[in-house]
Amino acid sequence: MNRHASILTFLFILCFTFVSLPSATAQDAVLGEWWNGEKDGKVTMYKKGDKIYGKISWANDPRKDTKNPDKSLRSRDVVGSDVFTNFSYDASEKEWVDGEVYDPKNGKTYSCMMWLEKNNPKKLNIRGYVLGMTFLGRTEIFTRVE
Repeated sequence: MNRHASILTFLFILCFTFVSLPSATAQDAVLGEWWNGEKDGKVTMYKKGDKIYGKISWANDPRKDTKNPDKSLRSRDVVGSDVFTNFSYDASEKEWVDGEVYDPKNGKTYSCMMWLEKNNPKKLNIRGYVLGMTFLGRTEIFTRVE
C-alpha cells in the first residue's frame, strides 16, 4: 500500500470513529443507577451486546418474586432480577424502544419504551403499555442516583 492510500485509510477510520461516537454516547446515556418513581427501589441499567437491560439493585422491602407467572421463579429474590429487557436505541426519536418491563408487584410484563427528559437528563421516563398501543399504558419517572 502506498503512502497516500495509508493516509486516506487513516482519515476514513478517524472520520468514521467521530461520526459513530455521538450515537454510542446517546445510546449509553441511560446506563447507570436510577431510583424508581416511589424511591423505594433502585434499578441499574446496563448493556448486554447492543441492548439495554435493567436489574433491581436495591429495594426498601426486599422480597421474593411471589407473583411471577413462572412458578419456578417465585422463590427468587427480586433484588438482582432483570426487570427491563431487550431495549434498542432509536437515534431519530432519542428513545429506547422495543423492550419489556416486568413488574414484580403484580407479576405482569408489559411492552415498554424509555426516554430522557430533554431539559433534565437526570429524569428517565418509563412508559409501560399493552397491546402494542403506547396510549394504553402509564409513564413513571425514574431519577438518576447521585
